[in-house]
Amino acid sequence: MTLWAGGHSREPSARSRLRPRDLGSEAVAGLLQRPGRSALTGLGTILGIGGFVAIVGLSQTAAGQIGRDFNLQDATQVTVHDTAAANASVPTLDFPADADARADRIDGVVAAGVWWTVAFSKAAVSALPAGAGGSNLSLPVTAATPGALTASGATVGQGVLFNRFHQSSAQQVAVLGQTAAAQLGISSLDNQPAIFIDGQPFTVIGILSGDPRLPQLNLGVVVPESTALRLWGPPAPGNAAQMLIRTRLGAAQVVASQIAVALRPDDPRLLTASAPASPAQLRHSVTASLNAVFLALAGIALVIGAVGIGNTTLVAVLERASEIGLRRALGARPRHIAAQFLAESTALGLFGGLAGASAGVAGVIVVTIYRHWTALLDPRIVAAAPLAGAAIGLLAGLYPALRASSIEPADALRR
Repeated sequence: MTLWAGGHSREPSARSRLRPRDLGSEAVAGLLQRPGRSALTGLGTILGIGGFVAIVGLSQTAAGQIGRDFNLQDATQVTVHDTAAANASVPTLDFPADADARADRIDGVVAAGVWWTVAFSKAAVSALPAGAGGSNLSLPVTAATPGALTASGATVGQGVLFNRFHQSSAQQVAVLGQTAAAQLGISSLDNQPAIFIDGQPFTVIGILSGDPRLPQLNLGVVVPESTALRLWGPPAPGNAAQMLIRTRLGAAQVVASQIAVALRPDDPRLLTASAPASPAQLRHSVTASLNAVFLALAGIALVIGAVGIGNTTLVAVLERASEIGLRRALGARPRHIAAQFLAESTALGLFGGLAGASAGVAGVIVVTIYRHWTALLDPRIVAAAPLAGAAIGLLAGLYPALRASSIEPADALRR
């Protein structure tokens, strides 16, 4: 007991405390005082966290889908290279004239054909003959057998692909890729349009709509191999011929071991068979690039969310100065005031993280259902998202909390 002047006694006051339960209720009450402002402030965090979860989930899902598609092609595709021609000093072609038929005789082969880019790489192609006022376009011209188009999975949007008759009689017909047709102004085959390749006329019999295994065919002109040999000769060493073989699932390795002997029993060393390059590096680079771009956007949204939380908390400190002064006068310590505002900003970030994670997961599910994919999402990412939101809210509330704790009771109550 302490004796004061006049003989009166007074018990020393108990030290003020702020229990965790009270801190939580105060934080929630502070947010609910202005629900509209709290919701708008948390929107940045919701967008950032939701974008992060959705991007990671869609990236993982797309990577799995890309891997499945590439692996399917790996298992059903063999490429045969004209190794001797590539190292020769003069143009030559080591594939026999009946290469397609010889490859088709091997058990497990679905389709096979020879193709190469013609010697001039990119030819002057026009829809009008020379001297008629047409402008020339520099387009790649590919020589291919009918089997190569079948093996590549080429599909036509209009017309037809050339066949064995065109190949055997070296007909001057052409199939255009979608891009080449658009550049040449050919949108319909009703009037049997013609094009001119280095002055040679070709009747357009088809326009491709896609080619999954030889996508370069979509960008230029495809002509029969026999026609290219007659007009321009064998492929140059820098553009040596190749054979594309599509096999049944599981037969690629067996076909690759037999194809060189089947095509050139006299000298199999002229040709080299191989499986296509592994898509792992390509898949990694594609997903890494997409992740870098979209994660940067998610990061920007998170920064905006953090700034919004910090700004709102600072405004709340200024608006509630009298309340802070009253609390201090009743015994609240500076750390109690700082803890209260830190709890409010952290709660706002936590709620934003929860809502963002839910929105991100919902976005992944919607996209995968629409695309008929299998959703892949690391559960650790979803679990960490609310914690990341809380951390952002905590960091954003540091300065406003310090500002609130430095307010003196007398100054606050005079306002």
